[in-house]
Amino acid sequence: MSLLESGENYLETILVLMQKNGSVRSIDIADAMGFTKASVSRAMSILKKENYIIMDPDGSIHLTKEGLKKANAIYERHTTLTQFIHKILKVDLEIAEKDACRIEHIISDETFKGIKKLLK
Repeated sequence: MSLLESGENYLETILVLMQKNGSVRSIDIADAMGFTKASVSRAMSILKKENYIIMDPDGSIHLTKEGLKKANAIYERHTTLTQFIHKILKVDLEIAEKDACRIEHIISDETFKGIKKLLK
């Protein structure tokens, strides 16, 4: 099942917030991404329907096995591309972060594997 860039960004944000805070709620995601609670709520219902997250009655959000796998893959792309752009291309870290965030959604698996190989 294919996920749009916005869905991938939500999964990545949930993963990072889980690592940082231990638990995640919609308001945490809204604050981190600069979106309204209503926008986050809509996105969470889509991710829930697609079996990427589960929501507890208290509002806590958890990644499913499939959601965790997808979030980890996106996060790996993000961190690897940031490192490549910053260290190899000598681009300012802040710019590298922003560019990596856009590139991570469209880069082919083959090109990504090549970049990972180059970084090793």
